[in-house]
Amino acid sequence: MKKILRRSTLIYIVALAFIGGLGYLAFELVTGADDWVDQAYNAHIAGDGGLAQAGAIYDRNGTALAQTVDGKRVYNESESVRKSLLHVVGDDSLNISTAVQSMYRSQLIGYNLVFGLNMPESLRASHDIKLTVDSATCAAAYDVLASYNKKGACVIYNYKTGEVICSVSTMAYDPQAPPEITEDNESEYEGVYLDNVLSSTFTPGSIFKIVTSAAAIENIPDLYDRTWVCNGSENIGGSEVTCTETHGTLTYKEAMAHSCNIVFAKLAVELGSDTMTKTAEKIGINSSFDVDGIKTAKGSYDVSDANENQLGWSGVGQYNDKVNPMQMAIICGAIANGGKVTNPTLIKDESILSALGINYKSSGQELFSSDTAAKLDDVMRYTVSDYYGDNLFGGLTVCAKTGTGEVGDDKNPNGWMVGYSKDEDCPLAFACVVQDSGFGFQYAGPVVEAAMIQAAKSLGASAVQ
Repeated sequence: MKKILRRSTLIYIVALAFIGGLGYLAFELVTGADDWVDQAYNAHIAGDGGLAQAGAIYDRNGTALAQTVDGKRVYNESESVRKSLLHVVGDDSLNISTAVQSMYRSQLIGYNLVFGLNMPESLRASHDIKLTVDSATCAAAYDVLASYNKKGACVIYNYKTGEVICSVSTMAYDPQAPPEITEDNESEYEGVYLDNVLSSTFTPGSIFKIVTSAAAIENIPDLYDRTWVCNGSENIGGSEVTCTETHGTLTYKEAMAHSCNIVFAKLAVELGSDTMTKTAEKIGINSSFDVDGIKTAKGSYDVSDANENQLGWSGVGQYNDKVNPMQMAIICGAIANGGKVTNPTLIKDESILSALGINYKSSGQELFSSDTAAKLDDVMRYTVSDYYGDNLFGGLTVCAKTGTGEVGDDKNPNGWMVGYSKDEDCPLAFACVVQDSGFGFQYAGPVVEAAMIQAAKSLGASAVQ
């Protein structure tokens, strides 16, 4: 009798476990079907039976970036547009994991839990996707970036609404005629599937002086009353810190405008590793930001083992500092926005984001106090008006900082430009990097200028006609 009871109990337990497992699988199937479809190992779903019947992808103005014609996926007629938006739109291979055709595959192909991919056309809801990007702006940025034949990135986003106007990553290829990558040519295409705007980090050089400035503004009461002397180089912590030129006597604002390494190395040493680290972490250098559920690459600021000279170089954006382009655009946008972040988005249709539980406007994260943001705004504006010149950017009122990140190994530096426009009808933050190039003003500057002028025109900004 006891044996029968034990066996019956065991059967009941197994039966309950089986029913519970079925229930769990059913729940996961219902709630996670879209995620399952979007997985890379289901790439066949988006092949002839998927992207071949996928909806169109449009830019903010309704320009078709990708669409299905006669059962084949075709891309915009302009080669510059196709290449500039490769990493945003994606291609048929789905190797670019952060692209729309990978991230939003189930939405594009109209996958349905009941019908799968075979829902009758008459019952299908629209499965097109409209993006926030402006194809003309992306093409303008790409054409200058591509002329260098260098790895790089350019991003522009509206720091009020969060809409990404431009997101370009190089190197790139034509999604209409993707290359066959083999062992013989793989070095030529190394990293080509990686979106440098979202997923890469680079040595920042002098754009990191924004971080050092924030720390100095908040922790050195007489910062604006001091002067420093730059003789082109100075022994700090037992080794030389060098500058690009001999600046002579400088105030803080002049040191920022003329990007004096000596002054900012001294500021970093005076502030100390704890204060510098605390500021960098508050601003988000060691963190990721969210773009439609995609996490940006984390930057890096770590001076835990740095000596005094290395700490000085860290305040200049050297040592082991790393930043991400989208991260820097967000940081600049926060300065323009009184210290608070508006998360970027590439998806124009908010209903798609809502269905996925994404609320890109909800951040409100404070990177700077309003006072610190106002003072950074003032010094970055002064940098343009006093040093770079207001003849740039087609009449826009711009605050900016350039950087030249030395990387060693006989390579040329990373050329950077980051900043934002203050115009009410053109509230755009930007970041651009050109790897293995040279001075940021010389290389990143022309990319940003071309992209910002086109973006302003596309948005109908009054300052640019």
